[in-house]
Amino acid sequence: MSSPAATPHHHHSPFSSILHSLSQTPYRLRRRLLATWTPDQELNQVRERSGADMKKKLEWYDLVALGVGGMLGAGVFVTTGLVANKYSGPAVCISYLIAGISAFLSSLCYTEFSVEIPVAGGAFSYLRVTFGEFVGYFGGANILLEYVLSNAAVARSFTEYLSTAFGFDDPNSWRIAVGGLPKDYNNLDIPAVVLVILLTLCLCHSTKESSILNLVMTVFHVIFFGFVIGAGFYNGTPTNLVEPKGFAPFGVRGVVDGAALVYFSYIGYDSVSTMAEEIKYPSKSLPIGIGGSVLIVSALYCLMALSLSSMIPYYMISEGASFSSAFQSKVGWNWAGNVVGVGASLGIVASLLVAMLGQARYLCVIGRARLMPSWLAKVHPSTGTPMNATIILGMCTASIALFTDLEIVLEIISIGTLFVFYLVANALIYRRYVSLGANKPLPILLFLLIFTASSIGFSISWRLKRSYWWLMVLFGGLSIAITALFQCKVPCHHRPLKWSVPLMPWPAAASIFLNLFLMSSLKKKSFQRFGVWNCIIVLVYLLYGVHSTFQAEEEEMNMEREMTSVIGNDPNSSSQLDKLEA
Repeated sequence: MSSPAATPHHHHSPFSSILHSLSQTPYRLRRRLLATWTPDQELNQVRERSGADMKKKLEWYDLVALGVGGMLGAGVFVTTGLVANKYSGPAVCISYLIAGISAFLSSLCYTEFSVEIPVAGGAFSYLRVTFGEFVGYFGGANILLEYVLSNAAVARSFTEYLSTAFGFDDPNSWRIAVGGLPKDYNNLDIPAVVLVILLTLCLCHSTKESSILNLVMTVFHVIFFGFVIGAGFYNGTPTNLVEPKGFAPFGVRGVVDGAALVYFSYIGYDSVSTMAEEIKYPSKSLPIGIGGSVLIVSALYCLMALSLSSMIPYYMISEGASFSSAFQSKVGWNWAGNVVGVGASLGIVASLLVAMLGQARYLCVIGRARLMPSWLAKVHPSTGTPMNATIILGMCTASIALFTDLEIVLEIISIGTLFVFYLVANALIYRRYVSLGANKPLPILLFLLIFTASSIGFSISWRLKRSYWWLMVLFGGLSIAITALFQCKVPCHHRPLKWSVPLMPWPAAASIFLNLFLMSSLKKKSFQRFGVWNCIIVLVYLLYGVHSTFQAEEEEMNMEREMTSVIGNDPNSSSQLDKLEA
């Protein structure tokens, strides 16, 4: 009789292993879908999977510069012309103000999480410790897409402004038109690709040096912003703000629709929270860095938009490189147009640097969680940077920047960002008011569900062409009433000692409301693209993520059992224990 060892094990072939894993999907899904990690596990056990630690070298002023650099330049130069011309008119400054208030409320939610859980995962980590693995992955994948697309859009706008700095009027003058490709995908942008590659190499080298480079560029950029604002008001006239059709020629709806689009300009502060592992004093530096940068940028954006609208009638504002063309064609300051081109290019480089810094850390931590291949989580021991994640995302960003036109990506960026910020605000309320073992989560989940439904009801009532003011009053009143009732009846079980959002649950509830309200103003095509992307996210989770994390969990449990048995059988066998730990 042949021994069992000699029997061929056909069932262990790779194909049958894959089939076996897929057949186990429902069971593994039940095990992993709501699996959560504690903040302590995120900070220690999960972080150790990267091998080397990221180096703690950043101070509060580095964070303010990273936040300001990440936001300043990208949005105001990319979106202001388009929104002023087609949506808000001279009231584009109000669009920036609305978006800024929403961003500030979201930044408060981010700050509390980042101080309590100072890891590089940003929204992914905050959602994973609160709502479990799937919601964390869902939010992380959306924010990662938003980063890659927005970086590609910003890189392409760099080419437009750089060409104006050298005196070219046509924004496509430095791009190569290729026949046979679809419209909006047929202008190849080589300078954008070169810029992304250079920044990728810089980020692989060192975070602190990248931060110093950003700090220098940001100081020059703020000075440049001051010049543009001053020159705009000097050459402007109040008449342009009210003629020919008033301050808000497209009505209040146009101003709100514009706010949803310019929200793209504020996404840079999210990158600051992903730097949490590399900060010397997180509890002091993060609130200053995140909140301070949002307030500074909001003020500068509103002034920039107002100065542009006073300088040139809204219907004559160019959709691309709007500030340069305003100085050149309407004021006759050709030299100022070139200066704007140089300053905008510098600001765009700074914002791209910060955003690429953030996107690599997201992918690194998703790799740590085993939801992506684990080699993406590796931190290089000498540079202290997530080199693999930085290179992969740099290649993706460069590929999209090469082909895709700006307008294609703007709306999907906004919808993804708003959705993730909506989830983080929900997570903050849940984390504050639910204590496992002390109270049941059902009342809190019910509040979040009803509040979301009433916010959507208000938003739909607003969007209807005919005036349904009574529905808006009903849903708006319900949102306020249910929040007041929740505050009175449900005790707060968890308040972080180092830093916490004041006046809870009102700021988080207002953030939920504003994010949903701004999402509702985006076009149908945005939701279709968003839906397609999320179907892909869910499919990847079902086919890869859930099996990868399940197997990682099984391996860790087996390792713990082996270690326990080694200690139990021979307490003095330190060599065996060392081997198992290794």
